[in-house]
Amino acid sequence: MIAPTLHPVPVRAACEPRRRWGFGLTPRTIGLLTAGFLWLIPGFWQGNLSYAMVAWDGLVLLAALLDGRRLPRAGELSLSRSWANAPALDSETGIELTVENRGRVVVECRLVDDLPPALCPQPETLRVTAFPRVAATARYRVEPRERGDCDTGWVYVRYRSPLGLLERWAKARLVQRVRVYPALRKGEEQQIFLARSRQMDLQLRRAQQRGLGRDFESLRDYREGDDLRDICWTATARRGSPIARQYQTERSQAVWIVLDCGRLMRSRVAAAPSRLSALPLTGDKPRIHSKLDFACTTAVSLAQLALYSGDRVGLLAYGQGMQQRLLPGRGAAHLRQLIESLAQVHAESGEADHLRATAALNRWQPRRALILWVTDLAETSMRPEVIDGAMQLLRRHVLLFVAMAQPEVERIAQRTPEDVEQMFLAAAAQQMASRRELLLARLHEQGALTLDLNPEALTSRVLNQYLSVKERAMV
Repeated sequence: MIAPTLHPVPVRAACEPRRRWGFGLTPRTIGLLTAGFLWLIPGFWQGNLSYAMVAWDGLVLLAALLDGRRLPRAGELSLSRSWANAPALDSETGIELTVENRGRVVVECRLVDDLPPALCPQPETLRVTAFPRVAATARYRVEPRERGDCDTGWVYVRYRSPLGLLERWAKARLVQRVRVYPALRKGEEQQIFLARSRQMDLQLRRAQQRGLGRDFESLRDYREGDDLRDICWTATARRGSPIARQYQTERSQAVWIVLDCGRLMRSRVAAAPSRLSALPLTGDKPRIHSKLDFACTTAVSLAQLALYSGDRVGLLAYGQGMQQRLLPGRGAAHLRQLIESLAQVHAESGEADHLRATAALNRWQPRRALILWVTDLAETSMRPEVIDGAMQLLRRHVLLFVAMAQPEVERIAQRTPEDVEQMFLAAAAQQMASRRELLLARLHEQGALTLDLNPEALTSRVLNQYLSVKERAMV
């Protein structure tokens, strides 16, 4: 569960005139002025009646002027924007715009909230009636399209009285920086993985596996064949006989999430949401995000599951340099810090420096750990650099290497060609697929756990693989 402090803070500002002459006639007034031309019809037979048109239009303009003078000034209106929940991909976010009217007349307001395209493709227009000294609220929902930080704009207001002859124009400076987080999975699928993790934890408690790992469990008498490094010399001195330490399988390991932020992760893919993923507000429309967005969603889900299982979770996001680094830790505060870091990760236009990232990770994590590496394989005639980096990690760690596939390439490779052009496309796609299989097979032979997945299957397969590693005590 994500802390409510992830929500953007509410902002409030007094309105100010939109222009120097911030008022104008309404369509109702223009219609009444146009109706004055009807006096020209009897004016053809009696010329004096033509002056009635001028008198009519004068009365309408006078009524509009008096109606406008009754309207509150721009400074007597104030607006505030609040957020119902933290903006995240693949989920709708509720926004409330509240108008406070310190004038003496009821006003009908039309609000235009200028949000960036990352939050809303087109500015939302809302209507609300603000009574004097009573706050009026208009609500609407947006679905963020891009992860990261974005700046909101002004809120533009047009307000008029119930008579509706003249309207004033105002604006409120509700500018703030909003952070869009990766997709936060909270549905049935996440509960299934948590239940399985709880069952595994109970089984490990019953098993009480001793003599494995390096997690201290108890002291016992020294036996022939025990390692001399396991002797507890302080207990030996107190008892007068050799005492050895007894260890059990570690139940709290370090889990590192390594994200490639190079050019290969910029490609955007469309993936339909899974049947169990809890996205009740987005329907069945496909999700179109970058590979890095899907990787960040998987990172959040794995971090939640690993922290629930008692492990420590760290993060390394890299491109040409290190974008985000978070050493392994536990707790809700650490999870929030990890989510904040993932929201700021962005894909770069150049190739990522994989060898530099692996060297830094080996330096920061000298002890054995589980490493989830989400990346992609470049199409080159030589062995990709990311494979060399993976070989370096395998000397010390348990590596779960995930290559994100391109669904379009897979569909082309499986499609039956109908002409020469499609035949060459299918041959190229099949060659790319076979090369990926060969590279991943070689990496698997060296001891790595490898996955070649489409984005929609990434999270479920990674969580299942993590639970399998925990169940087999591979770390």
